[in-house]
Amino acid sequence: MAGAPARYLVFFQYFGTRYSGVMETKSDQALVGVQNYLEKAAEQLKPSAPIKFHISSRTDSGVHALANAAHLDIQRAPGRAPFTGPQLLQGLNHHLKPEPIRILSAQRVSSTFHARFCALSRTYIYRLLLGCAHRSQIPVFEQDLCWAPPGGPLDIPAMRAAAQLLLGTHDFSTFRSPHAEAAAQNPVRTLQLLQLQPGHGLLGQHPLHRGLEFWEVKVKSKSFLYRQVRRMVGALVAVGQGRLAPGRLQELLELREPRALPPHATAPPQGLFLHSVEYSHTDLAPPSAPAEEELCGLSRKEFIT
Repeated sequence: MAGAPARYLVFFQYFGTRYSGVMETKSDQALVGVQNYLEKAAEQLKPSAPIKFHISSRTDSGVHALANAAHLDIQRAPGRAPFTGPQLLQGLNHHLKPEPIRILSAQRVSSTFHARFCALSRTYIYRLLLGCAHRSQIPVFEQDLCWAPPGGPLDIPAMRAAAQLLLGTHDFSTFRSPHAEAAAQNPVRTLQLLQLQPGHGLLGQHPLHRGLEFWEVKVKSKSFLYRQVRRMVGALVAVGQGRLAPGRLQELLELREPRALPPHATAPPQGLFLHSVEYSHTDLAPPSAPAEEELCGLSRKEFIT
């Protein structure tokens, strides 16, 4: 008789330009999701039951991940020992070739661990490139890895002042996607961090690119609304361009209306990176005696409520 499946947490990264997003899609589409390739690679490990990746953080087409996370359960044939973390990492990476998707780490976790609901925070970075008069001036090695807003220099102090207005707990309805499905989400979120800092380019020291300047918007929260980060970055860039006063950003936030933000204010996907997903040391502890009534520090009853 087969034993219980082994649950694993994997961290993985990917170059988002080639995919429809991270989530699974129908396999007959021109572009499919990163999850399609992860589960196809897992099939090659010959599990005794299909493997499903439960992904922590949704990203759209064109958005990259330095470290997303997912959990998966693997049931092996009777008499076969569970994979070790290094074995799973090596096996998945072997079968993911040549896709620009890589497993960074793999480890056993408790059967009550959930990659999405146990996450303490997610951190995103948005890369901006200043000094390009036209998109054709973006260095070839930075194509699809940043956004070069048109219109010259940005007023960084004004952008930093506007960012302070978004910190803390707010109803972020104005910054969610205006699509109907996004309206079902609770719009209240808490931004733990929102800062604008100098960044670095792959060719930052090349003499032909000395006029280019990279900046990064770094934002951290337990969770985000759909498109929230890109819409906040777009609004901050509008402030930096002088098209939106910092005080007006406060007014837009208080309106709680997605359509109050102009459509062009959404930053494009290619500059956005999921930087990290954070978990507690307790939730990452290796499996031991069953504690099935606890899920990420909450009882199942509390969790369902």
